[in-house]
Amino acid sequence: MDGLVRALAFIVALTLASVAGAADNVLLIQLRTGGGFTVWHTEGESQLSDEEAMELEATAKPSGGAEMQTGAGPARAYETPDGVMIRLPAARTDKTLLLDRDNCGHIRLWHGSGTTALSDDQIADVFMSALPGGGKRLTVGDMHVKAFITPLGVTATLWKVPTK
Repeated sequence: MDGLVRALAFIVALTLASVAGAADNVLLIQLRTGGGFTVWHTEGESQLSDEEAMELEATAKPSGGAEMQTGAGPARAYETPDGVMIRLPAARTDKTLLLDRDNCGHIRLWHGSGTTALSDDQIADVFMSALPGGGKRLTVGDMHVKAFITPLGVTATLWKVPTK
């Protein structure tokens, strides 16, 4: 029985380590009018449920929809050329979310603030490497990166370079 408990503890620890290592491993990079980039993160401080995001999406207007109370505080949705943006003025750092839907219609929220920090030159290199089916793998710092062209911009998948 002691071996079973150890095995279960190992599996739980491995799962938690995998989840922690996967945090913020995809970025959405959008080219701004006039130059520069906006970088969105898969992980962020502000968390909304799918139901809250869908309710906000339904109210979105260019001038801003009705303010709604959410688990992350008051929120308002704006219809923009890039999609529906959700503003969370009371959030500490992650004040803007971009609402996206995958090919199956599931909600994906991109966060305006996250843990992955790349320099402007690194972001430009990743952006320029993107192809529709995925560009050439790059090494940026201690991460490998593969970039894909998508309808919202360039998505970049990052993973740690294996230690030898």
